Amino acid sequence: MRVRPLCLILGAAVLASACSSTPTGEPTFAGVTREAVAASGGTVAGIVGGAMMASKLSYLKPEYVAGALVAYAIYDPLAPTWNIDVSRAGDERVRMELRMKSLITGGEGEARQVFLRSAQRMVEAGGFAGYDVLRYEEGMESTRPFARRTASGEIRLVRSRQFPQL
Repeated sequence: MRVRPLCLILGAAVLASACSSTPTGEPTFAGVTREAVAASGGTVAGIVGGAMMASKLSYLKPEYVAGALVAYAIYDPLAPTWNIDVSRAGDERVRMELRMKSLITGGEGEARQVFLRSAQRMVEAGGFAGYDVLRYEEGMESTRPFARRTASGEIRLVRSRQFPQL
Protein backbone atom coordinates (compact mmCIF):
# COMPACT_ATOMS: atom_id res chain seq x y z
CA MET A 1 0.00 0.00 0.00
CA ARG A 2 2.93 2.38 0.58
CA VAL A 3 4.23 1.82 -2.96
CA ARG A 4 1.57 3.99 -4.64
CA PRO A 5 2.36 7.23 -2.71
CA LEU A 6 6.07 6.60 -3.24
CA CYS A 7 5.51 6.19 -7.00
CA LEU A 8 3.45 9.38 -7.11
CA ILE A 9 6.12 11.36 -5.28
CA LEU A 10 8.88 9.93 -7.47
CA GLY A 11 6.91 10.64 -10.66
CA ALA A 12 6.22 14.22 -9.57
CA ALA A 13 9.91 14.73 -8.77
CA VAL A 14 10.98 13.44 -12.20
CA LEU A 15 8.40 15.61 -13.94
CA ALA A 16 9.41 18.66 -11.91
CA SER A 17 13.06 18.12 -12.77
CA ALA A 18 12.26 17.78 -16.47
CA CYS A 19 9.99 20.84 -16.54
CA SER A 20 11.81 24.10 -16.12
CA SER A 21 11.79 27.58 -17.50
CA THR A 22 14.19 29.76 -19.44
CA PRO A 23 15.68 32.92 -17.91
CA THR A 24 12.84 34.86 -19.56
CA GLY A 25 10.29 32.67 -17.77
CA GLU A 26 9.25 30.68 -20.84
CA PRO A 27 8.17 27.14 -19.88
CA THR A 28 10.21 24.26 -21.24
CA PHE A 29 10.27 20.49 -21.02
CA ALA A 30 13.72 18.98 -20.46
CA GLY A 31 15.24 22.35 -21.37
CA VAL A 32 13.67 22.50 -24.86
CA THR A 33 11.36 25.40 -25.70
CA ARG A 34 8.15 25.14 -27.70
CA GLU A 35 9.71 27.11 -30.56
CA ALA A 36 12.68 24.73 -30.72
CA VAL A 37 10.34 21.74 -30.93
CA ALA A 38 8.28 23.39 -33.68
CA ALA A 39 11.40 24.45 -35.60
CA SER A 40 12.78 20.92 -35.59
CA GLY A 41 9.52 19.44 -36.85
CA GLY A 42 8.45 18.12 -33.46
CA THR A 43 4.75 18.64 -34.15
CA VAL A 44 4.90 16.64 -37.38
CA ALA A 45 7.01 13.99 -35.68
CA GLY A 46 4.43 13.72 -32.90
CA ILE A 47 1.59 13.25 -35.37
CA VAL A 48 3.53 10.70 -37.43
CA GLY A 49 4.66 8.92 -34.26
CA GLY A 50 1.09 8.76 -33.00
CA ALA A 51 -0.11 7.34 -36.32
CA MET A 52 2.69 4.76 -36.34
CA MET A 53 1.92 3.75 -32.76
CA ALA A 54 -1.79 3.38 -33.57
CA SER A 55 -0.89 1.25 -36.59
CA LYS A 56 1.51 -0.91 -34.59
CA LEU A 57 -1.09 -1.46 -31.86
CA SER A 58 -3.65 -2.42 -34.55
CA TYR A 59 -5.96 0.50 -33.71
CA LEU A 60 -6.39 1.25 -37.41
CA LYS A 61 -8.15 -2.04 -38.17
CA PRO A 62 -11.65 -1.54 -39.63
CA GLU A 63 -13.41 -2.89 -36.54
CA TYR A 64 -11.61 -0.44 -34.25
CA VAL A 65 -12.26 2.49 -36.55
CA ALA A 66 -15.93 1.49 -36.88
CA GLY A 67 -16.22 1.17 -33.11
CA ALA A 68 -14.69 4.60 -32.62
CA LEU A 69 -17.10 6.12 -35.14
CA VAL A 70 -20.10 4.46 -33.46
CA ALA A 71 -18.95 5.68 -30.05
CA TYR A 72 -18.48 9.18 -31.43
CA ALA A 73 -21.95 9.13 -33.03
CA ILE A 74 -23.60 7.98 -29.80
CA TYR A 75 -21.72 10.39 -27.56
CA ASP A 76 -21.77 13.32 -30.04
CA PRO A 77 -19.51 15.73 -28.17
CA LEU A 78 -20.51 18.69 -30.33
CA ALA A 79 -24.22 18.41 -29.49
CA PRO A 80 -25.53 20.78 -26.82
CA THR A 81 -25.83 19.28 -23.35
CA TRP A 82 -29.36 20.60 -22.85
CA ASN A 83 -32.30 20.54 -25.28
CA ILE A 84 -34.73 23.39 -24.61
CA ASP A 85 -38.36 23.30 -25.74
CA VAL A 86 -40.04 26.71 -25.48
CA SER A 87 -43.78 27.28 -25.71
CA ARG A 88 -45.94 30.35 -25.17
CA ALA A 89 -48.53 30.17 -22.41
CA GLY A 90 -50.14 33.53 -23.11
CA ASP A 91 -48.99 36.96 -24.22
CA GLU A 92 -46.32 37.41 -21.58
CA ARG A 93 -45.82 33.87 -20.22
CA VAL A 94 -43.34 31.35 -21.54
CA ARG A 95 -42.85 27.70 -20.55
CA MET A 96 -39.50 26.01 -20.93
CA GLU A 97 -38.78 22.28 -20.79
CA LEU A 98 -35.10 21.31 -20.54
CA ARG A 99 -33.80 17.78 -21.16
CA MET A 100 -30.18 16.79 -20.72
CA LYS A 101 -28.63 14.44 -23.26
CA SER A 102 -28.13 10.87 -22.07
CA LEU A 103 -24.36 10.44 -22.33
CA ILE A 104 -22.60 13.34 -20.69
CA THR A 105 -19.26 14.26 -19.18
CA GLY A 106 -20.49 16.97 -16.85
CA GLY A 107 -23.01 19.76 -16.56
CA GLU A 108 -25.35 18.08 -14.08
CA GLY A 109 -25.75 21.21 -11.96
CA GLU A 110 -26.19 23.77 -14.69
CA ALA A 111 -29.92 23.40 -15.42
CA ARG A 112 -30.88 26.58 -13.58
CA GLN A 113 -28.11 28.54 -15.29
CA VAL A 114 -29.29 27.36 -18.71
CA PHE A 115 -32.89 28.20 -17.78
CA LEU A 116 -32.02 31.74 -16.63
CA ARG A 117 -29.71 32.34 -19.61
CA SER A 118 -32.50 31.31 -22.01
CA ALA A 119 -34.95 33.58 -20.20
CA GLN A 120 -32.53 36.50 -20.47
CA ARG A 121 -32.11 35.89 -24.20
CA MET A 122 -35.90 35.96 -24.65
CA VAL A 123 -36.09 39.24 -22.74
CA GLU A 124 -33.39 40.83 -24.88
CA ALA A 125 -34.81 39.51 -28.16
CA GLY A 126 -38.38 40.59 -27.34
CA GLY A 127 -37.56 44.07 -26.07
CA PHE A 128 -38.80 43.41 -22.54
CA ALA A 129 -37.40 45.03 -19.38
CA GLY A 130 -37.02 41.79 -17.43
CA TYR A 131 -38.69 38.58 -16.32
CA ASP A 132 -40.15 36.91 -13.25
CA VAL A 133 -39.65 33.21 -12.57
CA LEU A 134 -43.11 31.84 -11.76
CA ARG A 135 -42.20 28.16 -11.47
CA TYR A 136 -39.02 26.12 -11.67
CA GLU A 137 -38.35 22.47 -10.86
CA GLU A 138 -35.69 19.87 -11.59
CA GLY A 139 -35.96 16.11 -11.76
CA MET A 140 -34.78 12.84 -13.23
CA GLU A 141 -36.48 10.98 -16.06
CA SER A 142 -36.01 7.23 -15.78
CA THR A 143 -35.47 6.01 -19.32
CA ARG A 144 -33.65 2.92 -20.45
CA PRO A 145 -30.76 2.40 -20.69
CA PHE A 146 -29.78 5.80 -19.22
CA ALA A 147 -31.64 8.16 -16.93
CA ARG A 148 -31.53 11.83 -17.83
CA ARG A 149 -31.95 15.08 -15.96
CA THR A 150 -34.87 17.33 -16.70
CA ALA A 151 -35.93 20.79 -15.66
CA SER A 152 -39.04 22.80 -16.36
CA GLY A 153 -40.13 26.28 -15.56
CA GLU A 154 -42.34 29.17 -16.46
CA ILE A 155 -41.46 32.83 -16.68
CA ARG A 156 -43.46 36.03 -17.08
CA LEU A 157 -41.92 38.59 -19.40
CA VAL A 158 -42.15 42.07 -17.87
CA ARG A 159 -42.39 45.33 -19.76
CA SER A 160 -40.90 48.54 -18.41
CA ARG A 161 -43.12 50.25 -15.82
CA GLN A 162 -41.44 53.64 -16.27
CA PHE A 163 -41.53 53.53 -20.06
CA PRO A 164 -44.56 51.38 -21.00
CA GLN A 165 -44.33 52.35 -24.68
CA LEU A 166 -40.99 50.51 -24.95
